[in-house]
Parts: sequence; C-alpha cells; structure tokens
Amino acid sequence: MNPEPNQPRTANRQESGDLPAIEERELPPGRHQFHKERLMNRIHEDRIATAARPARNPFLRKAILLPAATALAGALAVGALVVLPGGANGTDDRATGPVLTTTIGTVNEHGAPGLLDRISLAAAEVDAPKGRAGQYIYIETRAAGTHVKTVGDKSTLVSQPLHTRQTWRSPDGLKGWLIEPGNTGPEGITLEGRDEQGNIPKPHLGAPSHDYLAALPTDPDALLRKIYKETEGQGSGKDQQAFTTIGDLLVESWPSPELTAALYRAAAKIPGVVTVDSATDAAGRKGVAVARLSEVGGQRTEWIFDSKTYAFLGERTVQVKGDGGEGGLIKPGTVVHTAAVMARAFVDDVKVTP
Repeated sequence: MNPEPNQPRTANRQESGDLPAIEERELPPGRHQFHKERLMNRIHEDRIATAARPARNPFLRKAILLPAATALAGALAVGALVVLPGGANGTDDRATGPVLTTTIGTVNEHGAPGLLDRISLAAAEVDAPKGRAGQYIYIETRAAGTHVKTVGDKSTLVSQPLHTRQTWRSPDGLKGWLIEPGNTGPEGITLEGRDEQGNIPKPHLGAPSHDYLAALPTDPDALLRKIYKETEGQGSGKDQQAFTTIGDLLVESWPSPELTAALYRAAAKIPGVVTVDSATDAAGRKGVAVARLSEVGGQRTEWIFDSKTYAFLGERTVQVKGDGGEGGLIKPGTVVHTAAVMARAFVDDVKVTP
C-alpha cells in the first residue's frame, strides 16, 4: 500500500488474483497518460463542433480528467517528445535500472473465442459492486514500464520503477483524487475541476464515470458497434483501437459483472484477437492471456487472466515484432508497459483505502 493514505474503512473490496509495458512512445506510462487524455478530449470536442450535433462520447485511451490548473501541457503523438512546463522534457527522472524484458509467449490464433467465452461466464458470476451514497470508487494498480530516455543527443532505453497507483473517483466522475509516485507528490492531486474551456467535464467512453458505465449496452454486438463508431479514426486501426478501449476499461474502471462479461464477448468478435499460453502481470502473477498485435509498431497488448479462476489480473504491452521506439531501441521481448489490478472497492472518502 502506498504511504500517506492509511485510514481503513471500506466495503466490497475486490482483489485481482512480472514484468513490465507504453505503446511506442518516449514518455513513461503515467505522464503519457496525462498528455494523451488532454489531446483526446480536444479531439472529442473538435469532432463535436465539426459535426454540429450533440456531444458524442468517444471511447478513448485511459483517460484521467485533470483540472485545467493541474493538467500538463503538450501535444502527443506516437514517437513525439512532449515539452512540460518549465522547459523539462517528458522523461521521468525516476526511471533508472535495467530494461524490463520477458519471454514472448506462444500464440494460438484460434483459441480466443473459447477462452473468452469461459472468461465471460466467470465474470458474470461475480457479485456486483454496491456502494452507498457519497462513497468513492477506489482502484489500486501496480505499474511499470520501459521508455526511451534522451539526454542531449544520447538516447537510451530505461525502465520506470514498479510503483503503486491509486485513484479515487465519485460515481458521477465529478470528484476524484490520484496518487502516483513520479507523477504526483506524496499527497496526490485532485481530479476535480473544470476543463481548459472552463466547462465541467462530461463522462465519455474514454473517461467514463461509474454511472456512465452503468448505462452502456450489455449486448455484445451493440456494445462493439458503439465502440467502433465512437473510436473511428483513432489509434493504429479500428480493430486494435477497439481492443485497446476494452482493455482500458478493464484496468481503469470497475464495470458491472454484466458489462464486464459483455466486454469479453465483444472482444471475441474483434478480428486478430488471439490467446497467449503464458504471461506474467506487474505483481508477478502468472496466467494466460488474450492478446492482439498492433498492425503498427509490432507491439502486442495482452490481457492477463488467472488460468484457473479466469479472474482478470492485469494488462501488459510487449514488443514482439521488429524494433520499436526512437532508433529502434525497443527490441522484441521488451515490456513497454504493465499494470496489475490489485484492489477495487467502495470507500468513504479520498485517501481512504480498503
């Protein structure tokens, strides 16, 4: 458990039963996330204005709605270098140590439908999370990653240390708190506030609130159509973006058992989804994986499950084909980003842990 939050009081805690994952990028996972959310929300707003119709809610990449006062400035693209306030570049000065690597698992191109069917049946049997009015959704993950670090004219591959990430969000998504070493101070930062245009952020598929998720369709075909429609033009291809979108929900939110099962059944319908015989999450837990190889960059995103209970453990991205990153420094077997879900629970306030 991270230092600081240490007042126990919660209900309905769920724990999810090594190595390390960042899509091809130069920023460590946490800072990349901050910038990408800002860019994705801008795209979301621009599309709304261009279409001159009611706001759509695109299902975007892992997004944290940061108040304008705390949002980090910058534009983000694959392989781009983001400039932060004060003139510092986006590398994490905590990122030292060996490159995170793993053995590349063996793929079964025909195993995904059967495995996802079993996983969805197990997910549907889980007790639905229930909270009281005024409580927050607490999600704790362990994460690490590998990225290209550039100092002067020299670029090297370094790892971001394994660390604990803690988020608290109100069910409506309007209030929240984040504590993550390397991205916030020990006390963390608020996730409450207005966006850069001075508006109260509305939940959408890239930054969904708990209440928002409750309104999503649980029919797999309808859900997948929604994902395809609202992620059109994003990522490295519609199928990879749909797979990424579902994975983000599994790690960064707490969908109901019905929605979780629907997400797995929807994923089974995405072309190119495979199984991997062995994968290890950021907490060192071994399991089997459902995965998809990106058509661009040669990185494979893997959802890791307990091989007996089929409980979702976490997600990682591994370079499996060709060399990636600036100068081709990211070699096959490099874990670019990894995140393990350690706990999800309803708690009474921010900084309160189960």
